[in-house]
Amino acid sequence: MRPVLPKYSLVERERRWLVAQLPPLPAAHRRIEDRYIIGTRLRLRRITDSETGAVQHKLTRKYDSADPAARPIVTAYLEAAEHAVVAALPAHVITKRRHRLDGFSVDVFDGPLAGLVLAEREAADAASLAALPRPAWLGADVTQNPCYQGGHLAAHGLPET
Repeated sequence: MRPVLPKYSLVERERRWLVAQLPPLPAAHRRIEDRYIIGTRLRLRRITDSETGAVQHKLTRKYDSADPAARPIVTAYLEAAEHAVVAALPAHVITKRRHRLDGFSVDVFDGPLAGLVLAEREAADAASLAALPRPAWLGADVTQNPCYQGGHLAAHGLPET
């Protein structure tokens, strides 16, 4: 029997790795500011394209899941004014640059998380997720480690190694 998903949600299937040796990244990137609203599972995101300057605003709710590699999520796209209203709520904030490299999203963090570089890759199903290629520049798979989820990083900083 398939688990019942929260209404309107989709399952996001992804794996996450530390980057052991950062390869040269393309200049094009997206600047991301994530605001994790305190006391909720909500993430408010502002994305700015480095080439066009276009800005997107999203509000996402990620649900708990027994498998961190497959989590139900709901995302709504917001107008700038709506983003500003929600951004007034207390939040833990992280900023990063997201580059695309060989099908991976490579996040280079700023501020208190400077030095942290994570790579993520999504897949359509569990089998495809398990079969993802692993370039030599990837380090440890941290998909199952909650300390490397965005909300935890925003609230608690870099995990101790």
